[in-house]
Order: sequence, then C-alpha cells, then structure tokens
Amino acid sequence: MAGKRVVQLGYGMQGKASLVDLVQAPGIDEIVVTDCYPGFEADIAALGNPRVRAVKVDASRREELASVMAGADVVVELLPGLFALPVAQLAAELGVNLVSAMYLANPGEQDPARREANFRELARIDAVMKEKGKTILEEFGMDPGIDLVLGRKCLDGLDEVQAFHSYGAGFPELEAANNPIRYKFTWSVIGVMRSYLRPAVVIKEGRDVAVKADEMFSPANTHILDLPEMGGPLECFPNGDSSHFARAFGIRETVKSMGRYICRWPGHAAFWGVMAKSGFLSDDPIRVGDCEVAPTAFCAALFGSQKQFFYGEGERDVALVRTDARGLKDGKPWRVICQVIDKRDLTTGLTAMQRTVGFPVSIGAQMILDGRLDKKGIVSPSEVPFEEFMQELGRRGITWNREEGPWDGRMEP
Repeated sequence: MAGKRVVQLGYGMQGKASLVDLVQAPGIDEIVVTDCYPGFEADIAALGNPRVRAVKVDASRREELASVMAGADVVVELLPGLFALPVAQLAAELGVNLVSAMYLANPGEQDPARREANFRELARIDAVMKEKGKTILEEFGMDPGIDLVLGRKCLDGLDEVQAFHSYGAGFPELEAANNPIRYKFTWSVIGVMRSYLRPAVVIKEGRDVAVKADEMFSPANTHILDLPEMGGPLECFPNGDSSHFARAFGIRETVKSMGRYICRWPGHAAFWGVMAKSGFLSDDPIRVGDCEVAPTAFCAALFGSQKQFFYGEGERDVALVRTDARGLKDGKPWRVICQVIDKRDLTTGLTAMQRTVGFPVSIGAQMILDGRLDKKGIVSPSEVPFEEFMQELGRRGITWNREEGPWDGRMEP
C-alpha cells in the first residue's frame, strides 16, 4: 500500500493512540492530523516525524473539513459524536474511504421522525459509497467496535441464539478507584455526561422493553457481573438499543433476552441515578445570575477541573469487552463467551481506553488501504475479517479468550 495519504480528524485522547499506531504502518507516505485546540500544531511538530503534518481545522466548518478530506486514501474520524454523520456525508460526497469510532446515527435520539430520517440518510450514504466503490467502516472503536466483532464470533458458535448479553466498559483498576465516584475519565468528560442520559432498549421474554433516559441507573435496570479476574463485582446498566443490534446480527426472531451494558464499580449507578433525576445531566441551559449554563457543561467543568478524576502516574484503567451468547448447538443447550481485558500500558502511558479505541480505527484504516477489507458501502464491525483483526490486536498486546460449554438455561444476565 505504498504512497498512501491518511487524514486523521481529531487529536484528542483516542486520536493520540491512533496516530501512534498509524506512524508505524508501512506504505503510508503522509498522515495529515487535524484539530483546533491551542498548541495543537506545536504538539504535532514536537513529534518530529516528517510524515505527519498538522492542519488546523474547525470541524464545525464544512468547507474546512472538505478541503482536508479531499483526495485522502482513507479518513480516520475521531471527533465528538455530533460530527459523525456530517463527516460520513462528506465522505460520500467526496468519494473517500472513512473509518469512524462513533455511531453514525445518534443512539440517544428520542424523536421517532428524526430517527427514521437518520436511517434514511444512512441508506442514501450507503448507496453512494457502493456506487463510488468506497467504504465507510462505522462504529469501529471499543464499544461500539470490538464488542460487535466478538459478538459475531460468539453468535456463529450457536445454531440458534436465545439470549445474548454484551458488555463494554472502561473503569479504574480497583486500587485506582480512589475518589468519591470510583471512576476516572479517559475520554471526553461531557461525552460521558451525555452518555449517562440517553434511552435504551433491552429485550425481555422476546419483547422490546424501553428504558427511559433517566431510568438507566434504577435498581430495576441494573445487575451485577462478578468476574474473579476483575477483583470484585461490577454493576452493569443498559447502553443503547439492543433490538437494533439484534436485527443487525440477524437474531431478532429467536432471541428472548438481550442487553448491551456498561460496567462500573458498585455505587456508581446510585450516584448517577440521583444526578440524572435531579437535572444535572440536562443540556438545557439554566440561568445562574447573569449567565446561562447547561447543567452538563457545569458538571463536565467541575469534574474536569479536579486531578482526582483523572489517572495519575502509575495508575491503570481497565477496558472490558465481554459477549455472552446462549442457545442451541447441535440441538443441545450451549453457551459461548468471548472476552477482551486490557489495561493501561505504563511504558507508553497509553490508557486501555486509548488502546482499545485508537488502535482499532488505525487497524481498520490499514485493512482498507491494503485490501484486506474490501466490502463497499457502510460496513459494520461484525463484517470485518475476525481472525485478521484479532491477530492485529494481538500484535499490539490486546488479547482475547473464548469459553464455551453447556448452558443451564438461564436467560437473564
């Protein structure tokens, strides 16, 4: 894949890991990195790599994005979630390959008309990309991303799927969970705030069950996952629309119980449940004296201003991806579990979250460039060649394991 030009949109926490990986890839002549924070260009110059060039771009200005994306062999998109769909639209217009770590359709969208409009737009983009012979690899980080790759592997181990539960989470090692909320941030603080107030759908007894945005932390919607390798129990709460993924996996007709979950140390759900119901996670501004401030912005600023909510030297985070499929194999009850556990690399300083988001998008870009991923249109992580992708993760020290055996018939997580 000699002579290739890669454009990376975003040089935040995950963007740093992606670039670390891209610069080691053979055959890439130029990597253009964009962002607009103060000192960005100096940060890129300090890397001292002649193949890497900084271009200051305001992602809210379409013409600036178009100018830098045009002619790229592949674009790696690591911007805040609200830019995912506009960047995909531009990729289709310009006819360039794209890898995104984000959902192209907002999973928190509650208006049915807007949700339907988003899906129609994605169908249009898919058709344009196929016509132009280009690829958009969507949702290719950790969760979504690795979870969907592992999920497909689990499901392929069964003849009929009756229950499917998946977990995607990042949290401190137990000894580093040493602040009042037992959590530390490894990605956008306001992004975490917003992910804590969005509706979800789980499947129970074969029926879709809607979980209201401010009910995701309620005791009725949480459960405990006790993994010995974690050193203690984790509490889990719903994340996104499981019914959508059941349809995408082709198991909606048979699955009776399904959920996608986030995991945290115990106590997290009780705290954030109160915050959600008290309005602290609202994006609607309130007046404080002469100013208008959104509660989410206030919370993000408050947490973001304190060192106790970020990792110190020698502290490690954990990334957990676990998929658990239950059903029938050769007519017998069978269970298949696939799992990835990664921890911060203290040598490079890259967190587990950076590694499990930044490395996959880089790998995805390289697989498009060298032809190992040649499917056109919008491509799901579940369609990525499993063995090749997991081998690439393994070369970067991210490993997976698989367990399977008789199933006791329990449907719930």
